[in-house]
Amino acid sequence: MDQQLLAKTFVELADNLVADFDLIDFLRLLTDRCVSMLDASAAGVLLADRDGKLRVMAASDEQVRLLELFQLQNDEGPCLDCFHTGAPVIIHDLTREIDRWPRFVTAAHRSGFGAVQALPMRLREETVGALNLFRAAPGPFDPVATPVAQALADVATISLLQQRSSLRSTVLNEQLQAALNSRVLIEQAKGKLAERQGIDMEQAFSALRAYARAHNRRLSDVARAFVDGSELLAGLGV
Repeated sequence: MDQQLLAKTFVELADNLVADFDLIDFLRLLTDRCVSMLDASAAGVLLADRDGKLRVMAASDEQVRLLELFQLQNDEGPCLDCFHTGAPVIIHDLTREIDRWPRFVTAAHRSGFGAVQALPMRLREETVGALNLFRAAPGPFDPVATPVAQALADVATISLLQQRSSLRSTVLNEQLQAALNSRVLIEQAKGKLAERQGIDMEQAFSALRAYARAHNRRLSDVARAFVDGSELLAGLGV
């Protein structure tokens, strides 16, 4: 494990305790670093909206995003169980859980995943979502990586629940709702850019994200400008 990158990641997650940070980019940082540092092939984040319904908010790649959506659409899978119980769900071999989650296990196997651990994003008694780490090969997860992943999830949760006012839950709901709206815009922009340039959805997301960072802008603002054509975004592409 890259200790310098790990320390940097904790600092970056904590540094988002500021007003008006980009929640989508923040969560994508979390999933990307889990993949690059820990025992995971892919990672995703589910968060609950104002009605308590889970939503896919970030994924390290398009394949795992679709698998997370599949879980929600079919109402079964380790990530949902983790959120509802507030406890980790660690599965070393998904094939052994075919009776428990028949549709999810089949879809996960089709996507090339053999093991998963779902870790709660929880502060005390409040669970706001789940961090989900997928691995291609079955087998035990690294005993060092799992507590590190939970620590990253905990820091991210504290960032999400940071009080901006005495009405913490209201602020959180507003942030999550704004992020959900941004997610829709970003998906539209990804599709439009992918079709226009003949690239895949993951390349389109990377291009949008790189442009936003290079120009010190929010990812959602760049996506909105590209979708409605209100600006000429010179240099956007791969």
